[in-house]
Amino acid sequence: MLDPQARTLIQLLADNKVPAVNELPVDAARQAYRERRAYSQPPAPELPLVKDLSITSHGASLALRMFRPTSASGPQPTLVYFHGGGWTIGDLDTHDVLCRQLALASGCVVVSVDYRLGPEHKFPAAYDDAVAATRACFAHANEWGLDTTRIAVGGDSAGGNLAAAVSLGLRGTPEAPAFQLLIYPATLQKPDTHSYHANGEGYVLTKAAMHWFTDQYLRSDADVKDWRASPLVATDHAGLAPALVITAGFDPLRDEGLMYADALSKAGVPCQYLCFERQIHGFITMGRIIDEAHTAVELCGMALRRAFGLAR
Repeated sequence: MLDPQARTLIQLLADNKVPAVNELPVDAARQAYRERRAYSQPPAPELPLVKDLSITSHGASLALRMFRPTSASGPQPTLVYFHGGGWTIGDLDTHDVLCRQLALASGCVVVSVDYRLGPEHKFPAAYDDAVAATRACFAHANEWGLDTTRIAVGGDSAGGNLAAAVSLGLRGTPEAPAFQLLIYPATLQKPDTHSYHANGEGYVLTKAAMHWFTDQYLRSDADVKDWRASPLVATDHAGLAPALVITAGFDPLRDEGLMYADALSKAGVPCQYLCFERQIHGFITMGRIIDEAHTAVELCGMALRRAFGLAR
């Protein structure tokens, strides 16, 4: 059964004739995504420090935003976070509230990454930026007050895709993440799963929107089979960081999230999987209208605390 609060949101979008993302020009889609925060996201909690940073990735300036939940000195455990939005929309501001919530729930520093988006910057630009940002957290650890033994990666939707791909790409290196937080991750490009067909209409994220995002991001169909775009197709998932994978029951991406959790477990990677059976894609950022969003944030915080040995 669909959560009544999610059903109310879906009806609200229909009543107000809110256009689908794939019906808008890219710039308008980005603006609409920013404006949606006003009625779906809770107020931004206060933190001791929120600081904008920048690095260089492949010749481009890349903006980061650091969220510190305490004024504690010394190196702190850290979550490098990649926002959702189909590799096409979304930015530091669209996920500012969620990053603040995750910082408070986990006790970790959160570093949010404003990676390059399609169609201006095609695959693998977003992946390259995600790797560069993760490496930067190790390289600037002393300056930024980060604990290099406790750096996790995470993200929602397209951001979960990037977090999973970064974990694969940095496996076996000094910058390998210590934990993966994958929130309804996209692990397959152009999926053909049961949930993709069953949930592809009527639950906010549609099959048409997914095709639109893929067209903005990928260069050609050949990219579909690249593990940097589709982490599930990697030939080996052994040796990756422990993970928490969260999915939503009425999400087209539900099955590929479960399949990725199963792939990690099969490869011997400690992995916990949890499906919010009554929820829709994107719910974790909708805490103003969906109460289970707060539950999901708290569970993410608990998982990070456990992974990093932090007391509640």
